[in-house]
Amino acid sequence: MAFADNPEASARWWGEVLDSPVKTDVNDDTSAVYAWVQAGGIELGFHPADDERNPRGGSPVVYWGVDDLDQARDHLLAAGCKHHRGPLLIEPGRRIAQLRDPFGAIVGIEGP
Repeated sequence: MAFADNPEASARWWGEVLDSPVKTDVNDDTSAVYAWVQAGGIELGFHPADDERNPRGGSPVVYWGVDDLDQARDHLLAAGCKHHRGPLLIEPGRRIAQLRDPFGAIVGIEGP
């Protein structure tokens, strides 16, 4: 779950990057929009940010396993992400990197 000012826009951006459909739901009581993308057996959800309880960027960092970290990182940077951290070698044959998506959520990639 990532917290975003505009959950639907965040999910649509990730849906395009991951070539995956976006699902949305609207809370009838609050009109809040919840959205999510499913790709590769993973569900990435977007919840409305709330400065008190769920601040934007306050989410846990989700890591995707990738076959080629440099290629995946380049793809995400070209799509609009910004560098946040890494790439870092965390053990022989295993590296990680973190990027900030256009909506402020930090995501990670892990791979060779």
